[in-house]
Amino acid sequence: MAWAERVNGIIINADSAQLYAGLQVLSAGPSPEEEKRAEHRLFGFRDATEPCSAAEWASLAKAEVRRAHEARRLPILVGGTGLYLRTLLDGIAPIPPIDPAVRSAVRAASVDENRAQLVIADPGAAERLQPTDTTRIARALEVVLSTGRPLADWQRERSGGIAGEVTLQPLVLLPPRAWLYTRCDQRFAAMMDAGAAEEVGALLERNLDPMLPAMRAIGVREIASWLAGPVSREQAVAAGAQATRNYAKRQYTWFAHQPPADWQRAADPIEGHAAIARALALVGASV
Repeated sequence: MAWAERVNGIIINADSAQLYAGLQVLSAGPSPEEEKRAEHRLFGFRDATEPCSAAEWASLAKAEVRRAHEARRLPILVGGTGLYLRTLLDGIAPIPPIDPAVRSAVRAASVDENRAQLVIADPGAAERLQPTDTTRIARALEVVLSTGRPLADWQRERSGGIAGEVTLQPLVLLPPRAWLYTRCDQRFAAMMDAGAAEEVGALLERNLDPMLPAMRAIGVREIASWLAGPVSREQAVAAGAQATRNYAKRQYTWFAHQPPADWQRAADPIEGHAAIARALALVGASV
């Protein structure tokens, strides 16, 4: 926020949950006050009934980056969805449309059933993916069953990324885990006090498909259980905080190892502020 104000930057969302309207509190989206301080793009613009793929987001983000550059303003991409960022920077694999019959069969099966089939069809993917990663296991399985080629093969043919067209100043924030997990707990409790339950209640009233990305946002299931009565508010807060910590752990591991080794990483919260200043100072002077 401070750098966006300082260099007249535009903050572009790179978080898959913050795309959806009606999840501002639950996804920690920008507040009305923050939106007044700096221009924000791709936040809360998508209805919960319309899933947004990484490829579609990358196309939208590419357009926002181009518009910012044309206006001589600094685009600042912020968010923790690594797949989105990778797709924007490195491009997308030219995977043909998935056979609808294959997709239906995969989505109707349990994660254990899909993983057992993936072990046979694409053992490399089965070894890489967490056994409980429902979404990625299903994706890897439907690709290999529909195309006859493993997902990793397709991904080696990526095209359309912007990494070679922009001056990139990446910064990965990897604060101490104990500090991070404490903030996860504090954040979920604060969300409950700030109206997250009302957001979930509004979603539930629409009787949406529970498999929609917006319905699978962290906190929706936990708060829904409280609203329906089986669990107490305290139990819902504890479950939501635990789900948040679990996701933070997976994010932490991904960002520690997946981005290129030369991407700057800040391990201390205070150091992170200084690292942001150093990174953005390199481009801020020319904006």
